[in-house]
Amino acid sequence: MTRRLLGALLTAATATVLLGTAPASAATANFAGTVALSNCSGSVVKPAATPDTAPALVMSNGHCLETGFPGPGEVITNRSSSRTFTLLNANGGNAGTLRAKKIVYGTMTDTDVSLYQLTTTYAQIKSSYGISPLELSNAHPTAGAAIDVVSGYWKRIYSCSVDGFVYRLKEGSWTWKDSIRYTSACQTIGGTSGSPIVSGGKVVGVNNTGNEDGQRCTENNPCEVDQAGNVTVHYKTNYGQETYGIPACLTAANEIALTQAGCTLPRP
Repeated sequence: MTRRLLGALLTAATATVLLGTAPASAATANFAGTVALSNCSGSVVKPAATPDTAPALVMSNGHCLETGFPGPGEVITNRSSSRTFTLLNANGGNAGTLRAKKIVYGTMTDTDVSLYQLTTTYAQIKSSYGISPLELSNAHPTAGAAIDVVSGYWKRIYSCSVDGFVYRLKEGSWTWKDSIRYTSACQTIGGTSGSPIVSGGKVVGVNNTGNEDGQRCTENNPCEVDQAGNVTVHYKTNYGQETYGIPACLTAANEIALTQAGCTLPRP
C-alpha cells in the first residue's frame, strides 16, 4: 500500500525503462476518463443512474488523500479540498485540469477508497474536453473475468484476470473485506494506487496494494485471512478493492448518503 504511494516518486527515467520493457498490453480499456494525481492514479466515475448535470466524482484510494492515511476506523466525509487532477484522453494525452470542491468520502477501513466531488459537472467535462466518465458498476465482479488496471499516473494499462476474492486482506493496521486478487500478469507498481479496475467496460474496483517482500501482514506486504482465521502470504501478488457498493451510498447529486437504503460503506 505505502509502496503504491511512495513508488510514485520514481524518476521519469525509471518510468521510461519500466514502460519500455513491459510486454504488449492486451487491454480492452483506454485512458479516457482516467486522471493523474500528484502521487497516485484515479478516474472520473459515474453511477449509471446519476444525471450528467450532477457534479462529477473522481475516485482514488483512501491512502492517496492529500491529508494522509486515514487511521483504522476513520471515515472522512464532506471535507473541503481544492486538489487538482490531470484528465487524460483515450491515448493518455493531457485533456485538461479538473479541480475538487471537497472530499465526499474517504476511508481505509473495510475498503481503501476516496471520492472527490469536482467543481464541474459531467456535462461540462464532456462539453469542454470531449471526455465521458467511466461507469461505476453496481454488480459484484466475477472470478475469472478479464480486467484492465488503468494507471493515469504512469499512463500504463495492466491486463490480467480476477484470480479470486479474499475474505479479509490485512496490511499493517488496516483490514479490507472481500478484496480482488489479480492473476500474476498484473504486476502493478508504485503510483498505480487508485487506478480503476475495468471489466466489461465498467469500473468494478480500485487498485490499492500488493505483497512486495513476502512478509506477513506488514505494510507493503498484505496477507490473506480466511473465514477460519488461517493466514496465507502470496508474494508478488497484487490486489484491489471492490466498488460495486458505492452507487447505493450516493444521491443523484453525488452527495454521500451513508444511511441510504442498501449502503454498506463504513460510517464515521
